[in-house]
Parts: sequence; C-alpha cells; structure tokens
Amino acid sequence: MMSLKITKPIVSVDWLQANLDHKNLIIFDCTIPKVTEKSSTSNSDEKYQIKGALFFDIKYTFSEVTSPFPNTMLDSKLFEERAQKLGVNNESIIVCYDDLGIYSSPRVWWMFQLMGFANVAVLDGGFPKWNENNYLVEKQKKNTRLKGDFKVNYQPEKIKFTEDILNAIKNETLLITDARSKGRFNCTEPEPRSDAKGGHIPNSVSLPFSEIIENGTFKSEAALKVIFNQINPEDKAFIFSCGTGITAAVLALGAEISGFKNYAVYDGSWTEWGSTENLPIEI
Repeated sequence: MMSLKITKPIVSVDWLQANLDHKNLIIFDCTIPKVTEKSSTSNSDEKYQIKGALFFDIKYTFSEVTSPFPNTMLDSKLFEERAQKLGVNNESIIVCYDDLGIYSSPRVWWMFQLMGFANVAVLDGGFPKWNENNYLVEKQKKNTRLKGDFKVNYQPEKIKFTEDILNAIKNETLLITDARSKGRFNCTEPEPRSDAKGGHIPNSVSLPFSEIIENGTFKSEAALKVIFNQINPEDKAFIFSCGTGITAAVLALGAEISGFKNYAVYDGSWTEWGSTENLPIEI
C-alpha cells in the first residue's frame, strides 16, 4: 500500500471514503459535547461515529484540567504520551472531524501542528457531510489501537500567552484577530461566562469564525484568500483569539488554507483576558 501524505489541511468526505482502509489512517472524533444539551439528551438519541473513529477528548484528556481556564493546552510530554496511547505513530495520517461540521476539530489539527506533526487534516463538513453522503457509520463505541511511537517536535511560535498578547498590543507587525461574534467583540451581547468582562483586546480586529464557513464547510480557498487579505493586507503575523481557544483554531485553519503561514493561537483567549484583573480592554 502506498504511503499517504496529506497535502492540504482539509480533506473532503470523498477523499476520506476512498482512503478509509489505509493502515496508517487514524480518524479522530473531536466533538465537544454541548453542556447545555446534557440534561435534554435521552438514551434513545444514540450517537453515531464514522466507522473506525477514535474519540479525541479535547476537554479532559487533552487539556490541563487543573487550569482555571477551559481547554488549556497540555505540556508537550503529556501530549506525546496521551497521543501514543491513542495509537498515534510518526507515520500516521490523522483526519479530525466533529459533529457540528467545523467547530472543535480545527483545535485538534492545530494541537498537532503545535507538536510538530504535519500529516493531519480536518474533514471539511465533518460528520454531517459524511452522513449526508451515506458513508459508513457505526454506533458510538470505544475503538482502540496499539500504542504508537509518536514523538513531539514542539513548535513554540504557534502558541501565545497573556504576556505575549500584552507585548503584541503595541507591536505593529502583529494582528490580533478575534473569532468571537461581533456582538461579543463590541460588548453589545453578554459573555457566556459571567466572570469574563465584555469587550476586546486593544488593537485587535474582529473576524467571527462563522464568516469563513458556509453550510458547515469552509468557504472556497479563493473566498478565504479575499477575507484574510482584506483583514490583513500588510501580511502581518496573525495571533488568533476567541472565547476559550477553540474557534481561534478555526481561523488558524482558514489562514493556513489561504496561504498565510505566520500565525499563532492565544491559548487562554478571552476567558483568560476578560477575567484577569488589570489587563487593558476596549469596548
């Protein structure tokens, strides 16, 4: 069997269907369960997954659960150990998807980029698009693989922390770009977390992640190029922020598709910035 290389950061459901039996392929279901729906979900609402998929637990296994902020990135050694446990090898081909089309799966794509693993892509349209095509699904079950030999090659330039953002505010070669809704950015709608103030990071610009997605898939490469070039005509380095670091990765993936290579994600994002005392906020 020929080795399979991912040449673009997103793959179609047709591509995945054609390569479903490749021995090095790992499919990760990266869905984040919606907290608001837990109480209303009855046992009859059985969850389905792409055939052979493994659950990639962003919230607990692959986040620092002792952090005061949700979805805080694990240190690289722990990430390596837990990825190996899921069966990731250096030769693996990873495809990430989620149940909402494009929502949490780019976060996992970005995590692997941060850890220096390039042979990873997001399934464009995610599970809804897969299902729409009547491709193979199975009732949710715990698939497992043998322990992998994946090794981290950490890329620190892809992640930013609060101190970096404080420095970035006055740096004209950087463009802080916020993936939250315009209402949250402009403080005309409340933050979901009561302890986070409203507003945005000074000198940041608004690009809601929903504006680069259409019907659950990314807009065309040409359309994305127009959007990202309009917001960043001077080709500054992007720093993407959002609420908790999830949809900032959607923008990172959109930038990558558009040909921008110089970007990072602010891991704590607005949850950290808006709930930390003495940080500057614009409204």
